[in-house]
Formats: sequence, C-alpha cells, structure tokens
Amino acid sequence: MLKTHNYRNHIGHNYELGKHSHKEHSHTSNKVVLRNSFLIISAFMLIEVAGGFATNSLALLSDAGHMLSDAAALGLSLFAFKFGERKGNMQKTFGYRRIEILAATINALALVAIAVLIVIEAARRLQNPPEVATAGMLAISTLGLAVNIVVALYMLRGSDVRENVNMRGAYAHVLGDALGSVGAITAALLMMCFGWGWADAAASVLVATLIVKSGWGVLKDSLNILMEGSPKGVSLDGLVAQIRGVDGVLSVHDLHVWSITSGANALTAHIVVSGELSVREAEQILREISHEMEHLGITHTTLQLESSDNECADELICEVRSNDAGGHLGHSH
Repeated sequence: MLKTHNYRNHIGHNYELGKHSHKEHSHTSNKVVLRNSFLIISAFMLIEVAGGFATNSLALLSDAGHMLSDAAALGLSLFAFKFGERKGNMQKTFGYRRIEILAATINALALVAIAVLIVIEAARRLQNPPEVATAGMLAISTLGLAVNIVVALYMLRGSDVRENVNMRGAYAHVLGDALGSVGAITAALLMMCFGWGWADAAASVLVATLIVKSGWGVLKDSLNILMEGSPKGVSLDGLVAQIRGVDGVLSVHDLHVWSITSGANALTAHIVVSGELSVREAEQILREISHEMEHLGITHTTLQLESSDNECADELICEVRSNDAGGHLGHSH
C-alpha cells in the first residue's frame, strides 16, 4: 500500500527516449548547415565591404554591416551548439543546452542595434545625399541577393529553423541580409532611372524596419524561454485534462511547465491519488502520465504522487517562495 503522501518518480532525460535519434540527427544537421553558411557569408561579406566603400553606397555598407553581424551570429550559434553538447554535472544539472537560447538572444539584440545604427546614418544622408556609383552598387547587391537566397534555402531545407530558436535567430539574420540586398537593388535602380539620390538612404530605413521586425520575433521567443514561460505550442489546459483523464488520478496541482531549450520542454507536478494504491499501481499511473506527456510535447517529466489524505492546498499553479527571510524554501500553499 502507498503509506506516504510523497512518492517521487523521475521520468525524464527524454533526449534518450522515443525522439532521440531524430533530435540527434537534427542537431548534427544544424551544426553542418551553420558551419557552411558561416563560410559562405564571411567570404561574401569581404566583397560587399569593399564594394560599399568603392561605390559610397549606404545601402551596400549597411547590408555589409548586417552581413558582418550574420557571420558573427552564425559563428555564435555554432559555438552554442557545440558548447551545448557538454553533459550535465553537479553545477549544471540540466547541462549547457540553454546557451543556445542565450546565443539567440544576443543575435536578436544585435539585429536591433544594427537597425538603429542604419537609421541614424540614413537620417544624416537624407539631409545631404552623397554621390553613389550606382552601376557597381547594383552589381554587388544583385550578387549579394543571390548569395543570401542560396544560404537561406540551404538553412531552411537542411536545418531545424522552424522549431529551434537558435537556428531561427541565425536564419533571421540571413533573411535580413536578403532584404538588405533587395533594398540596395531597388535604390540603385531608382537612382539610375530617376536620379533620386535619397533612394539609397530611404531603402536603408525600410530594410532597418524589416530587420527590427524579424529580430523582435526571435527576441520575444528567447526571453520567454529564459523567463521559463509556458512553451510555445504547448496547451496547459490540454496537459491538465490529459493528466486528470488518467485512471486513478484524483487531481493535479503545483504544475510547472517550461522549456530547457528549443524542443526540450519540462514539466513538474503533484498528482493526488488514493492512499490505498500499492506501489506497483502508483508506478503504473506515473508511467501512463509520462507517456501521455510525450505526445503533448513534454520531453522531461518529474511527478510527485500524494495521497488524498494530504492537506496540501489544491492550487494548480503554486508560488515558489525564496529563502531570503531565512524561512523554508519551497512551494507556497
């Protein structure tokens, strides 16, 4: 019989469970794609920097600056993947995989910072448009667009840009570069056809706006993970309903759901069952709940069983108290 109200079972490390092989393949593919994209972007960045100075085009220089940040972002993302492979230890029990989210956050902030610098320089040039070598600007920006399209398609097809926020941050940089090239091409054509010297700076402002938009999306998702918010795409109502639907479960409380990193969602909860259950019956309930959680996107589950005689408050979401007043560290009921 289940005599105590605290029966713990840890069902986790699902990096080794059902979807392990798929995740490992995706992880390896992400690294290969990042490495190759880094080499391509870095090589063309040098060409665009030289072309920007040679033609005196802000649109080209801003795109080159963005491409420089791309190279840094891709390198940072690659470093994050490699560093994140380190196993957990007594100091970092979940391992180092969240460094991928830190890299994505830095990339997003870099995108916003670059956009601000572009707008500042564009405002100066709008007041006094300089002479721009439009033919060279058009040639280099067209080549840049082709390079960015190739890299973007390569990342989209060869890596996990939809689910992995670190890869999405790097992908956003490349897309921003492609938009920068489109802006430079448009500006070059307007100056060549109509003599609109201000088009170079105006195109830069438009590109900066688009860069901020893509950077903000990545930043928002990254901060949600760092703040341990509910994982994107995971329904708390659905989780609770699934747990309560398991035979033998009377109620659930003290529920916490968060993301360790992209694609690795964790859950802890207190499960109330009858105090008359045997240990074997209790373990069966734990296994069934863990299995159901896997199908709902939870890869790491820690459950605590409590008997119905437990006097713990029945709050679904509990407050975690700090130990700053010298009191007991734990849940607040």
